[in-house]
Amino acid sequence: MSPSLRIASYNIHKGLSFFNRRIVLHDVRDSLMGLNAEIVFLQEVQGHHARGAHRFESWPAMPQHEFIAGDLWNDFAYGKNSVYEHGHHGNAILSRFPILRWENVDISAHAFESRGLLHCELAVPNMAQPLHAICLHLALNEAGRRKQIHQLSERIRRMVPDDAPLIIAGDFNDWRQRTSSYLADELGLKEVFESHHGRHARSFPAALPFLSLDRIYVRGFSIASAHVLHGQRWRRLSDHAALTAQLRPLA
Repeated sequence: MSPSLRIASYNIHKGLSFFNRRIVLHDVRDSLMGLNAEIVFLQEVQGHHARGAHRFESWPAMPQHEFIAGDLWNDFAYGKNSVYEHGHHGNAILSRFPILRWENVDISAHAFESRGLLHCELAVPNMAQPLHAICLHLALNEAGRRKQIHQLSERIRRMVPDDAPLIIAGDFNDWRQRTSSYLADELGLKEVFESHHGRHARSFPAALPFLSLDRIYVRGFSIASAHVLHGQRWRRLSDHAALTAQLRPLA
């Protein structure tokens, strides 16, 4: 039997506190390392930001995903989505397993909101096929999200074998909770919190979460546990709460 996988998903708010007053990236890194997750899905990761480096003395010289990865996650991929004069940000996947290949796909719904879909294939020990891991951050408007979910579905049908293990995680901005039934019907995906606890995780705003924006969808796994990370320590790190799940590959 393949060992279970511990994963995490987190919108890190570019490594800044809720109102962008402080850099909290060092605490984000320490907190994520404490989770002991094999795979981490990150959103709003700053690949480069000249103003941040000028404003904060402790701003790391390397991209945020590399800084967080440190010596714990040997492989990582970064999808640059939103590019501006002083920098860029996007999604990232950190992995303790080799990333065999990866691609970042532009799924922007309009010119004023850049979004991407980061798709990695991982070589996980004792898995007969590569694990497909997708990290994304969907649009704020429902029409844009609907278009992006269709793009996601088309890519999965085209690129992911039906019997291959699949994890999709990120900030879905799906506050009306219309995505899960579509992904279940069209692709056989289950959302881990809905499946394990009977409802989606409340993850936003982190200080007093009442909206279910962040999700983890899986295929080819059973769910051993699923947690939303609350508490004073996590509350001051981002406007989103982090999610974790323990997954067991199906035989």
